[in-house]
Amino acid sequence: MNPIEPSTYLTGGNIVTLALAVFVVLLVLKGVRIVPQSEKYVVERFGRLRTVLGPGINLIVPLIDVVAHKISILERQLPNAMQDAITSDNVLVKVETSVFYRIIEPEKTVYRIRDVDAAIATTVAGIVRSEIGKMELDEVQSNRSALISTIKVLVEDAVDNWGIEVTRAEILDVNLDDATRAAMLQQLNAERARRAAVTEAEGEKRSVELAADAELYAAEQKAKARRIQADAEAYATEVVAKAIAENGIEAAQYQVALKQVEALTTLGDGQGKQTIVLPANALEAFGDAFKMLKGKS
Repeated sequence: MNPIEPSTYLTGGNIVTLALAVFVVLLVLKGVRIVPQSEKYVVERFGRLRTVLGPGINLIVPLIDVVAHKISILERQLPNAMQDAITSDNVLVKVETSVFYRIIEPEKTVYRIRDVDAAIATTVAGIVRSEIGKMELDEVQSNRSALISTIKVLVEDAVDNWGIEVTRAEILDVNLDDATRAAMLQQLNAERARRAAVTEAEGEKRSVELAADAELYAAEQKAKARRIQADAEAYATEVVAKAIAENGIEAAQYQVALKQVEALTTLGDGQGKQTIVLPANALEAFGDAFKMLKGKS
């Protein structure tokens, strides 16, 4: 029995040593925390906040410091939500919203709010109703980008104490009830009919204006032609008067003789007018005219 007792004693010592080694390894493992890039760890000491561990290797006090919360810092999307809102012109609309956010200060998120998703959704719903209530339906439809920017800023201010950053807030759709949609469609058709009538009236007005401009242009051209003709006749009269003043009665007689010859030539050129009956003294007048023309040439 004696040889066996030392062996048993040594085995017991080895077990104690092994247990101490395992305990030390566990302490080391408990004191070393490797945090993934997409997370942050909230460490508590005796139930109170001790620190927040960032990505990488971190050391804590084993058995005293405890990792109480592992918080993902990836961007999150709330489920799309529908909420009713009434515009300033008393139109009921259904607004579909979507919000993206991420946690940047986990200690605030953990100790200041219980259900962060529900809190953000409620905040967004209240802000959307409030802002749409300040606008008319046409403004909601046409200024959606400005409305989204305003909602995003207000939501950021509301959730700032929760350690949250709102990265994006979207209004996906604005729906109307059937009665309002039918009324708007009727209004749209009436507006289209009005624009068509205005366009037609403007076309008729333009047509009348163009016709009046054409008539005015024609009248101006006729008046211009008459003015030119009158100027030509006045010039001819002036030339004749000047010739009479310079050459006396002979110039007048020459002009009369020239007119008589031109008239006789015109009568002779007409069809069916080869036989001309003239008074006796007319032949003498034409003879005198030919003499004067011959003398002038």
